[in-house]
Formats: sequence, structure tokens, C-alpha cells
Amino acid sequence: MIDVHAHWLPRDLLALPPGNPLGGMNDRDGELFLGDAPLAFPTAAMTDIDTIVADTREAGLGARVISAPPFAFPVHAPAEADDYVASFNEQLADAVSGADGTLAGLGLVRLDDLAAARRELTRLAAAEGIAGIAVPPVVDGRSYDRGVPRQVLGAAAELGLSVLVHPMQLPRAEWDHHYLVNLIGNPVETTTAVAGVLLGGVLEELPGLRICFVHGGGCAPSLLGRWEHGWRSRDDVRRGSSRPPADSFGLLYFDTVTHDPEVLTLLRAHASPDRIVCGSDYPFDMAQPAPAGFPVDHGIDAATLEANGRRFLGLPPADAQQRPGES
Repeated sequence: MIDVHAHWLPRDLLALPPGNPLGGMNDRDGELFLGDAPLAFPTAAMTDIDTIVADTREAGLGARVISAPPFAFPVHAPAEADDYVASFNEQLADAVSGADGTLAGLGLVRLDDLAAARRELTRLAAAEGIAGIAVPPVVDGRSYDRGVPRQVLGAAAELGLSVLVHPMQLPRAEWDHHYLVNLIGNPVETTTAVAGVLLGGVLEELPGLRICFVHGGGCAPSLLGRWEHGWRSRDDVRRGSSRPPADSFGLLYFDTVTHDPEVLTLLRAHASPDRIVCGSDYPFDMAQPAPAGFPVDHGIDAATLEANGRRFLGLPPADAQQRPGES
């Protein structure tokens, strides 16, 4: 089984990209901090490839797909982040190529400049073990129904690269307590991106796009009926798409990090059965416990998850090539 949602960042990039307001990540006696806030896991779980491989095997997974933590997305001063992005992508390619097929990677790109993004996408497409990119759901108040972010999806689809959409915990005053910036903010960010893709007609334009929304798609499964009603009732809702949102919903990939069997059941009621993939959010404290066991225990068999993960990543079926994901 392949876990498509896990994180890694080399130690020399813990300072985070230029302009980042969070104070950088830092190691304190083996524990990782974001600024002065403890992240509640060992630094090695984020930075050390041998540790990640060992933890992958201990979790009963055949493979993991690693991407940068969302703090490392180059969105705050993107024009100054080219060196950071290039360094991450180069080190990611080196890391996964040396992991004996246990790891694959999703690289970084800028989302403000199509030429800069295409340059990195082209390099990533040529790198062994790199399956695509990880991106935030919202950039400067926009999502993937317009502007450069939408164009980046087009370039990724053209190059056969997968796209994993991961929230950033964007701050809002009403979410400054009880960790609501994560508990509410993350699902809302993801939901915004799902709506943008569906109602913006992205999949009509890019039918070959492989795009996955983490955390079970956030609130999207519970709002799909509302979107469907709005699309049928209002000209402004259906202006950007030729298909009702429920028709396109089945073309999106979603991971299994829902923390609730009933939410996973709701996701399965709306998503296509060949578009649900195993996820963990390793190594964060909000990670899904037992990422391999949780979906299997609640009705999704391991072979289906394996096949779906390979399909999302653009890999051949397991019987054609045993790694990554060999059990």
C-alpha cells in the first residue's frame, strides 16, 4: 500500500523560504519546533530519510510519497524563492532515488509565475522517483479556477505530473485559539480548492489531470449536494463549468485522513472508488493513526488502495512493477 501524504524537509532548508512569517523550523535536543512552538515529533521524522523509511515499514506500508511540509510552500516572497525551490527539488530527487523504491517524491513550484513553475516542473518530470508536485489550496486569495495557479495545473497535466493539494493553516482572527487554524482552517482551505476546480471547469479543460485533495477533501463531501443545488439554480454558479459538480467530483482523488469512519463512509458515497488513496500526514500530530489499517478496517481493501495510489502517481499496476508499494 502507498501512503501518498507524508512530509520531509532536509535540515539545511528548515529555515523555510524567504518571507516566511513563522520564524523557521529548528531542532532543539532532537525535537522539531516551528518558531517557538513545539511540533511534538522528533526532528529526524521530518529530516532523516532512514528514519522515514523505517517508520514507513513499521506502519505496514509498502511505500510513502514525501512532500514538503506546508510551511515550506514558496508563497510569501515567491520571486525570492527560486534557490530554495530548486534546492528542495534536487535534494528530494536524491533522497527518493536512494531509498530502494520505498519512497517517491512530490516537488515544490512557485504559483505566481508560470515560466518559473514550468522550469521546475520540467526538471521534476525528468527526475527518477518524482511523481509530481505538492501545492497549497489558496494563494493570495485565489484558488485553481483562475490565474497562474490554474495554468500550473495545466502544465502539470501536460507533463504527466500528479498534484497533491495540501492546506497551509492560513491565519484568521476567529481561529486564533483551540488550534482552530488547523481543526477548521485546514478543511476549509481544501474545500475552497475543491470548489474552485469543480465550479471553475478545470477538469473539463484538463481531463487528464491527476489531482488529490488531502484530509478526505475537507468539508467538500458534505457540501457537494449544496453545490449541486446551486449549480442547477444559479447562473453565476454554473457559469464556469459545463458539468454539474457531482459529475466531476468522481474524477478527483482524495486521501483517507478523515479521523472518523462515518466521514470516510460519506466520502466513499460521493467519490469514485478508484480515486480514494491511502494517506497519513506523517509525521505531524494530526496524522491518521494506523494509516494502512484505518481504511481497510472500514471497508476499503488494501489491493484497491494500492491500485488507486499507483494510478494517482502515474505508476504501472503492481503486477507490472513491484516498487514502490511492494508489500
